[in-house]
Amino acid sequence: MDGAIVRWLNDGVGRFTLFDRFMEAMVSDYLVPLFGSLVLIGLWFYGTDNASRAANQVTAAIGIGSIGGANLIVAIVNALVWRPRPALDNDLTLLFYGPTDSSFPSNAAGVGFAVATAVFLRYRRIGLSLYALAFLWGFGRVYAGVHYPSDVIVGALIGVAAAFILTGLFRLLTIIPRYIQMVARWVYLA
Repeated sequence: MDGAIVRWLNDGVGRFTLFDRFMEAMVSDYLVPLFGSLVLIGLWFYGTDNASRAANQVTAAIGIGSIGGANLIVAIVNALVWRPRPALDNDLTLLFYGPTDSSFPSNAAGVGFAVATAVFLRYRRIGLSLYALAFLWGFGRVYAGVHYPSDVIVGALIGVAAAFILTGLFRLLTIIPRYIQMVARWVYLA
């Protein structure tokens, strides 16, 4: 089923030039991570008072930590489960370079959904926008023949889980966010 979905979506490549250009931007390794990073940086420095800025800094730290957690989990699964990229198993038109690592799970989806979840837990509207971008990033990677749909779904679940786990740890061990903020203040970043 995964292969059939990828082939069906990839059949559209080359038929709609404007859509292909949009998907080329969405599938890249730069656009969505850059936007997510800018949101996290903005949250770190934004706040109408010290308490809201401190809460935003915790959200940014959770977002950054969630990216690391999602990357770690994806790396472990990649080492244990090898799945070739769709372009290797199917006759596809690539809109993106052909990565050589395991397709399962999608690291891009893990990162995108980790940031979106971390922000969503504090700011619903911004988080929903980040979810939309993460979805488009994952969809673009399937459309471009870089991932199977199940790769993206599992990667997204890993990203969401990483953000929830880190949020729970930060709430349970309040010393962690305080220590992060203390170090950041010491180097004039908070």
